[in-house]
Amino acid sequence: MAETLEFSVVVPVHNESGNVEALAREIATALDGRAYEMIFVDDASTDETRSELAELKETFPALRILSHRKNAGQSRAIRTGVQAARGRVVGTLDGDGQNDPADLPDLYRALTRQDAPEKLAMVMGRRASRKDTAWKRFGSRFANSIRKRMLRDDCDDSGCGIKVLRREVYLTLPYFDHMHRYMPALVRADGYDVEYMDVNHRERGAGRSKYTNFGRLWAALSDLRGVTWLIRRRRNPEGADEI
Repeated sequence: MAETLEFSVVVPVHNESGNVEALAREIATALDGRAYEMIFVDDASTDETRSELAELKETFPALRILSHRKNAGQSRAIRTGVQAARGRVVGTLDGDGQNDPADLPDLYRALTRQDAPEKLAMVMGRRASRKDTAWKRFGSRFANSIRKRMLRDDCDDSGCGIKVLRREVYLTLPYFDHMHRYMPALVRADGYDVEYMDVNHRERGAGRSKYTNFGRLWAALSDLRGVTWLIRRRRNPEGADEI
């Protein structure tokens, strides 16, 4: 099975009871006819998320469930899923239902097309019409403007959770908490190309957001200094040849 899989979809979830069943069904519909797997990584939820996922295993043979023993955050959950993935291409999307799984096939085709640039490693979604509150959109624009100026990553929407990338490239990236928000800069720092594609964005399903503007800003100030340091210290050999 591992050799025939085209695509692994990783979904980090924490307290997303009421959202995971609908999301699993949408992923299965979007990827029907493909050789794929969907990996839900439960980041130590305290609600019914884990039991709801377990009940879906008989309905969806492509579903795999990984469960953290201790809460470790979204970036760690994504990494756990990608490490376990069997596909050479991995897609990620948020577990709250705001990313639309119907966009996954287009992102996959863009990454794997025959005329893609040789160094293309990731195609990332860009929320064309966000369904968040005005205050949340303002906070996102403010943070993106600072990040884009400092990192020069050409990314207008680093908070968009839906993206498709080459697994082998992801696994070479340095891991740190919140790294999922700096993927374009990290991928580009390793000498690869990143493209962006407009995607759908929806209202949140059940539950509420785990983040606030001030919480994100506080973390971002520290993260930006660290990511800037990492990028400056990276040395890219542009591949290696065996002789």
